[in-house]
Amino acid sequence: MLKSPWMKWTIVLGIALGGFFDGILLHQVLQWHHLLSLVPGMDDLRLQVMWDGYFHALMYVLALLGIYGLWRARRRGMAAPGIPALAAALLVGFGIWHVLDTVLSHWVLRIHRVRVDSPDPLFWDLLWLALFGLVPLALGAWLRRRPPGTGNPTATIGTLAIAVTVAGGWALQEPPGQQFTAVVFAPGTTPAQVFRALDAADARLVWTDRPMGVVLVSVPEERRWRFYRHGAVLVGGTGLPAGCIGWSRV
Repeated sequence: MLKSPWMKWTIVLGIALGGFFDGILLHQVLQWHHLLSLVPGMDDLRLQVMWDGYFHALMYVLALLGIYGLWRARRRGMAAPGIPALAAALLVGFGIWHVLDTVLSHWVLRIHRVRVDSPDPLFWDLLWLALFGLVPLALGAWLRRRPPGTGNPTATIGTLAIAVTVAGGWALQEPPGQQFTAVVFAPGTTPAQVFRALDAADARLVWTDRPMGVVLVSVPEERRWRFYRHGAVLVGGTGLPAGCIGWSRV
């Protein structure tokens, strides 16, 4: 499978989609863990959110590498495999991500578990591994045995690029009905500087953590960007990688 550039780079796209799926569902929607939930000294919410953002940025890099690799394969005139073969490679990449994440992140490095608040985290680790790691790998192996065929290179790249763009773009969106904006300030920002930022944006403070590193505010959408001029590093609803904090609950 790795001998074909089409298959190799589609697997890379599958890994990126697996990371987007993991981050969107577990970090943002369900909020069962952050990337570094179990790392000592990482109990500051803004650090957790920031590393979640770096994680999504890494998935964008992998996705772009995959798309670039497919584009190069097309430019070289290499015949694209059929849809079953590409779907198999995508599923294999998706499964590889979850196997590696479970083994390395959950069991070897122990930086997080699927459900850090569960009395039986191993059960959730194994369930996640089976559903989103082993099952996609098995489906990919089954599809790989289908007749190879050939496909349209331009259509193939376009379809995969759209899938990755939709998955990544969804990660940047705020949840529907979100009334407040989350703002993360750079380490070292003083409460006095935070209040000056609130005044500059004409925002109302709704909630804050103890050091005022992360705040929830009520502010019109068009004034959110003003926080970046006053020490903010992430502002919900303003794009990469602030989509993560747009889903944070307090």
